[in-house]
Amino acid sequence: MLSISSLDVAYGQSQVLWGVDLEVRAGELVCLMGRNGVGKTTLLKTTIGLLPARGGRVMFDGSDITTWSPDRRARAGVGYVPQGREIFPHLSVEENLRMALLGCGRTASLDEPLTLFPALKPLLARKGGVLSGGEQQMLAIGRALLTKPKLLMLDEPTEGIQPSIILEIEEALRRIKAELKLAVLLVEQYLDFAERLADKYVIMSKGAVVASGETRNLKIEMVRQHLAV
Repeated sequence: MLSISSLDVAYGQSQVLWGVDLEVRAGELVCLMGRNGVGKTTLLKTTIGLLPARGGRVMFDGSDITTWSPDRRARAGVGYVPQGREIFPHLSVEENLRMALLGCGRTASLDEPLTLFPALKPLLARKGGVLSGGEQQMLAIGRALLTKPKLLMLDEPTEGIQPSIILEIEEALRRIKAELKLAVLLVEQYLDFAERLADKYVIMSKGAVVASGETRNLKIEMVRQHLAV
């Protein structure tokens, strides 16, 4: 579904990603890990088109999307839940969700996110800015799902979230993978969360991929080497 090859990305003259290769297949959840500042968010922003690639290629569902605009990628089926959630704080929960309907127009119903996250149902009239961090995260994921993506990318969805909501998000991602058969690229620092969900892992360091494989083969020595502070 997603194939990134030899990807180079820079901010001005400062190169951040160096020859990154990464693949996510349909129905597969891949966890992207690494210490802060190694380029994980940059990789997701480049995949959705918010940052240009200096070199390399981004293939999605058989098409070369390296130079496509973000809106064209979203319409093609790339869903993105950014770090910090970036909901509209002055719009209600329902209005936030309906913005996704306007953007892609693939469905007229809010049923899917409200089924995945029933805690949002009594909050539909509440402003997004007064929700808890966990409620905002559920809203951000629900909004992305309403675009009917083939690939869902999430940037640290458990960051700053209370444990009870983390479990709800975990169950929702499990259902998204199993029932909707989406490809999922998850940036996550919470190792236990990643181990329970991911089929494969990719570890980055200093803007490059330094390790990858099946999650069941992830060794504690590798975690200490590349993830421990």
